[in-house]
Amino acid sequence: MTLNESETLTLREAARAAGVYAVIGISERGDAGNGGTLYNSLLYLGPGGDILGAHRKLMPTGSERLIWGSGDGSTLTTVVSPFGTIGGLICWENYMPLARTAMYAKGVSIYLAPTADQRDSWQATLRHIACEGRCFVLGCNQYFEKSMYPRDLALVDELADLPEQLCRGGSAIVDPFGDYVCEPLYGAEGVLYAELDLNMIHQGHMDFDVVGHYSRPDVFKLMVNEAPNPALTIEAADNK
Repeated sequence: MTLNESETLTLREAARAAGVYAVIGISERGDAGNGGTLYNSLLYLGPGGDILGAHRKLMPTGSERLIWGSGDGSTLTTVVSPFGTIGGLICWENYMPLARTAMYAKGVSIYLAPTADQRDSWQATLRHIACEGRCFVLGCNQYFEKSMYPRDLALVDELADLPEQLCRGGSAIVDPFGDYVCEPLYGAEGVLYAELDLNMIHQGHMDFDVVGHYSRPDVFKLMVNEAPNPALTIEAADNK
């Protein structure tokens, strides 16, 4: 995959100005050859304003398949930082047990789980992942109201019968034992800030390491294909 650096310039400059690792959801245009395909992706930026990688959602959910294509195993991205290994999955990818296991096997200690799911059951998912992976889970969800849509947006009138609050949010931070560091933020826009005790990751792995001493490789095997899987491969003709 090749990301266009000019199109991400504003984001990269913001990360560099703040001196932070930043991860943001984007609609990514496919590489040359399938440039008409869009992907629901996570973009990883470094504190120097560099692109560290991206993850394309493996399986668009429901009607998302009308918009986005399916990613492949080559973008099961993780980023090594001074704070530990950062990685994650997008929305309902987190309901894929084998995808989660692949991320745990990469040593993820800061697990990102952005979503559009505002239900209470999603909070149970965040807490389960934290316990299962013995990692910090950063859950991010949008808050938006009907009035936030531009009035000149096509089909905006179809929202007339919907409630004013279209998504209540629910961003949260969970520690490796499944407890909230920051409770879910509902009903307002905002930013969550927290200091994370990274020693809790090691403490958690002492009694449960899902890809370590608590795994049974003699019983279960997980094979992850991380090779790019293009839709079309062209081979040269054999003229012999």
